[in-house]
Amino acid sequence: MIMENFSQLTPKEIWNYFYEITQVPRPSKKEEKIIQFLMDFGKQNNLKTKKDIAGNVLILKPATKGKENVPTVILQSHVDMVCEKNNDVSFDFDNDAIQAYVDGEWVRAKGTTLGADDGIGVAAQLAVLTDKNIEHGPIECLFTVDEETGLTGAFALEEGFLNGKYLLNLDSEDEGEVYIGCAGGIDTTVSFDYQSEQVPENHVAYKIIVKGLKGGHSGDEIQKGLGNSNKILNRLLWEASSLFDIRLSTFDGGNLRNAIPREAFAVILVPSMLEKEFIEYFNKYEADIKSELSVTEPDLIVKLEVTENPTHIIDEDTQYNLLNSLYACPHGVIAWSQHIKGLVETSTNLASVKFENGKIIVTTSQRSSVNSSKKDIANMVESVFSMAGADVTHGSGYPGWTPNPKSKVLEIAIKSYVNLFGKEPQVKAIHAGLECGLFLEKYPNLDMISFGPTLRGVHSPDEKLNIESVDKFWKYLIEILKNIK
Repeated sequence: MIMENFSQLTPKEIWNYFYEITQVPRPSKKEEKIIQFLMDFGKQNNLKTKKDIAGNVLILKPATKGKENVPTVILQSHVDMVCEKNNDVSFDFDNDAIQAYVDGEWVRAKGTTLGADDGIGVAAQLAVLTDKNIEHGPIECLFTVDEETGLTGAFALEEGFLNGKYLLNLDSEDEGEVYIGCAGGIDTTVSFDYQSEQVPENHVAYKIIVKGLKGGHSGDEIQKGLGNSNKILNRLLWEASSLFDIRLSTFDGGNLRNAIPREAFAVILVPSMLEKEFIEYFNKYEADIKSELSVTEPDLIVKLEVTENPTHIIDEDTQYNLLNSLYACPHGVIAWSQHIKGLVETSTNLASVKFENGKIIVTTSQRSSVNSSKKDIANMVESVFSMAGADVTHGSGYPGWTPNPKSKVLEIAIKSYVNLFGKEPQVKAIHAGLECGLFLEKYPNLDMISFGPTLRGVHSPDEKLNIESVDKFWKYLIEILKNIK
């Protein structure tokens, strides 16, 4: 990214730091470079800085004159980013800088995720730490690691590491909305053993490609009816397996547990004598699925290519069990909240299917604002794959964040928004998981809210950050800090 492209963006404080952050590789579980960046930042600005055993960084800024007795405020965001790219893009997330650019009202990245989730929160914290004109009490800026793939930093946060009374989580994605609750979640991982068999004679090899889907966040966007590449591909394979006795060599779909999968690929063998009928079937399926998803997924591509014969196919029993269980596995919204209109209560995401080290690994994730429902949908997924003879394991999960409509910091936040923009913000709970529930386990007296600028397409290469909303987000953050008495 060329910094000159951003020279006209305001507020400069945030955009300068956001640019710097895009230049620092920071995949989940590989945050060493951004951690060092933050430690150096604290030292260079003569701010007390410390790091815990997990890699979480805390930078402290003293109160401005006259605000020394105001309760300490914690500003918090996570430093890691989802690393997704389009299949035709060559990019090394471990070493390459994000290629961000201005596109009208938005900032995007060239063929990859932008990392505004939650790089823009990090940038706002750095701007607060260095701005000498902001009026505020004592500030603790907490930067957590590995939020996207396990909430590791929040899980490992030690008691006594923080001293603040209020916490402002800067990891939400709709300007004008303040969040006071979130769903809890759990991962369910499936493993199939299989036997490799020789490729039969008198068969033709094809590669099936599903791509062009929007993808997105499996919490924030699960209710949008977006296409799931694994489901689209498996539906075709399941039908073709019965109609044409196709044999499966590989299935590769999706990547991250918390992203709705955008692309999927399979290599299959079709009996030569049925090749013409299979192509006719494929063309009809392509037309049908594009018609079904014409509104939500107008750029969907379902493609068939002749390919070289694979070295092996999987055994017939495993193919049968895999395709049937993937077909039966639930995906999407399971239940809507009975208490908050329009809020998803429970959902599940069929995230990825991979052939790894002689096994087939299926990754799914479940979310719910009701703990018993979270367990129920995880059990439902387990039951589907258990009937197919697979090994199923559940992660430790993470808790939800129960809304507190009487929150003092929420009251301050509402008044601050009215002062700035002449109207109240929308107060909501979110179906996505936030680290706030884990913070409450360690610090049960914390008073918290979550807010941020407007992002779209997060967890996918379509991720984009609204420029105007960043300005409003920055003014809002400053106003809240000023109004805490």
